[in-house]
Amino acid sequence: MTAITTRSDALFAAGQQVLPGGVNSPVRAFRSVGGSPRFIARGEGPYLIDADGNRLVDLICSWGPLILGHAHPRIMAAVAEALSRGTSYGAPTGLEVIMGSGSAPPSRRSRWCAS
Repeated sequence: MTAITTRSDALFAAGQQVLPGGVNSPVRAFRSVGGSPRFIARGEGPYLIDADGNRLVDLICSWGPLILGHAHPRIMAAVAEALSRGTSYGAPTGLEVIMGSGSAPPSRRSRWCAS
C-alpha cells in the first residue's frame, strides 16, 4: 500500500522556493536518495504523524533525546512547569548547579553550551 503524501509534496515544493534544498537541513533534503521528504505534523508516543495524516514508527527519536517518545505526560508537565518560570535568562540559575551535580566521573564537571 502506497502512502498518500500530497501535503508533504506540496510543502516540499513550497520549501524549495525559500529554503536551500527545500528543508532546513541538508540531511533531510533527499537529493541523494530521490523523492520527497515527509513533513511531520506531530508526534505521539513512538509515532510520527505526517502532514498527510500517515502514522509512522519513529525509529530516529530525534537522534536519542526522545527515549520516552513524543509528548510523554511527565516530560510535558516538567517542560510546562519550567516554561512557567521563563524561557531564557542569559544568566546563571540554580537549576544548572543541580544538573551539574549529576555529572558522572571521570568528568567531575560539565558545561552545556549551544554551538
